[in-house]
Amino acid sequence: MTSVPLSETVASLMPRARTELAELVSFASVADERQYPRSGSEKAAAWVAAALRGEGFQDVALLDTPDGTQSVYGVLPGPDGAPTVLLYAHYDVQPPLDESAWLTPPFELTERDGRWYGRGAADCKGGVLMHLTALRALAAQGGVPVTVKVIVEGSEEQGTGGLERYAEAHPGLLAADAIVIGDAGNFRVGLPTVTSVLRGMAQLEVRVATLEGNLHSGQFGGAAPDALAALIRMLDSLRDASGATTVAGLDGSGTWAGLEYPEEDFRRDAKVLDGVELVGTGTVADRLWARPSVTVMGIDAPPVVGATPSVQATAGARVSVRVPPGMTAEHAAAALEEHLRAAAPWGAHVEVKHCGSGQPFRADTGSPAYTAMAEAMREAYGQEMAVAGQGGSIPLCNTLATLYPQAEILLIGLSEPEAQIHAVNESVSPEELERLSLTEALFLRHYAASKAS
Repeated sequence: MTSVPLSETVASLMPRARTELAELVSFASVADERQYPRSGSEKAAAWVAAALRGEGFQDVALLDTPDGTQSVYGVLPGPDGAPTVLLYAHYDVQPPLDESAWLTPPFELTERDGRWYGRGAADCKGGVLMHLTALRALAAQGGVPVTVKVIVEGSEEQGTGGLERYAEAHPGLLAADAIVIGDAGNFRVGLPTVTSVLRGMAQLEVRVATLEGNLHSGQFGGAAPDALAALIRMLDSLRDASGATTVAGLDGSGTWAGLEYPEEDFRRDAKVLDGVELVGTGTVADRLWARPSVTVMGIDAPPVVGATPSVQATAGARVSVRVPPGMTAEHAAAALEEHLRAAAPWGAHVEVKHCGSGQPFRADTGSPAYTAMAEAMREAYGQEMAVAGQGGSIPLCNTLATLYPQAEILLIGLSEPEAQIHAVNESVSPEELERLSLTEALFLRHYAASKAS
């Protein structure tokens, strides 16, 4: 085995990581074909498959999942008797939103102020490069000490459940002793963090109808029921005066017992405007990680430019609810639908479509794999591992926990607050990519040693 420190080997691989991340970011792999052609996702999936083959992976395959997308799978055999570790990431990304608000093109990796900008740079194409860099570093130092399975999903951002259903239909495929989900993030840049809790999510589309067609507001306004006004009243009923979610049947009293999130730090991370209050009650950590929250994701209504003086016959919205551990996404979706129907004024007709869901997740942080990860983070960062929650959801986690109840599931990743994932000008810290690649390589070494002892 080489005498070069593992940290130096990882550092030497960073120029390659940047080049390859630029290639992967260049594919507009938004899984929703209504917004972007499927070809972007197909190119990203093919790139990941080729990268795995280049590292000696066997059984590399593009898995056609039931939601019409593809996930990439491969196996890198380890020494006889070594444990198996599954590494997860996803190549699909959120749409870039307002491209004019990006300072640089969203699908062109650009370096600025010490960060690399581009859609998916952190969430989660950077996670793919984190896995590859860790494995390459170990290979350069004598070999990977465990059997590695890699699964890179193509529809995580949609929440349509394709990979979950595929895994359920092929229950042996992703079986592993430990699972590293590379789609979370440090609580702050430079603070090594594992995520112990994920909120789940359910999404609904609600459509309101009150008239057979639009009417002239001068001739009929004042008596004709306005569908857009009805929808606004329904959506407003989802929160109380403080902004806390008030959906009947969803317990909003949960509390968080781990790492706290100071309000001034949250205001800075979230870029809250001066004088604007935060919404909800309890600590920031309570609101983010222990309680349900409703978000109106979009509204179908006439745009301001080109609007006519009309009473609207129909209106619609897409609404999501984040679900903390302790309740199911199905229960939350049913409660949200019932609330919206009950809140509809004037006898307005309401149609509700369920659009996808993912269950909440809670990890066992006392397992041996967490001990190995804590040691790895201590070596890579020079400080102790923190344990935090995450308000987002990764639907696959609960599927894996159900299929493989003995597997230890850890969540790490590059989506720290400065990354601004899902927003314009998403970016990744190259220093975090380097340190987390080193962390993962160290973890695989320590985990293999712990299982051998």
